[in-house]
Amino acid sequence: MREVFLLLGSNRGNRHELLYKAAAMIAAEAGTVLNLSSIYETEPWGFTDPIPFLNQALEIETELSPEKLLETLLLIEKKLGRIREENPVNFPSPATERPAYIGRTIDIDILLYGNKLILSDSLTIPHPRLHERFFALQPLAEIAPDFVHPAIRKDIKTLLKMTIDY
Repeated sequence: MREVFLLLGSNRGNRHELLYKAAAMIAAEAGTVLNLSSIYETEPWGFTDPIPFLNQALEIETELSPEKLLETLLLIEKKLGRIREENPVNFPSPATERPAYIGRTIDIDILLYGNKLILSDSLTIPHPRLHERFFALQPLAEIAPDFVHPAIRKDIKTLLKMTIDY
């Protein structure tokens, strides 16, 4: 069993209900939910949107490999209405540049998978920008303040104090 930390985010639909449903589906399909942070409302990161995100960190215990966990989480996102399109309706032409980030019903990120360091075409663990994102560090610090980031070798509470992303 591996100790894994996830981040849930939602800024479309019934945001509270979507976080609740995501956590319940993760418990049913991915592993045992050991801990949940409070829910934090944050401004969108990397794009402008009038609707703020709700974010929540989860600690789970899973027997799934990192790749299988990612596959499971992507299916949960899809079941909860997440649309991942190469060319969304607002950007119908490949010549039209697609924004890096857009609003979404649910986003589930693997922040940490034990002390594993993974870099593949489909998966990077720890999450590559975890240490830069206040919206991820704040709920994570609530449930795992002393967990040491395996690449940066600083605990989460220290990374939260160091971040300049507010």
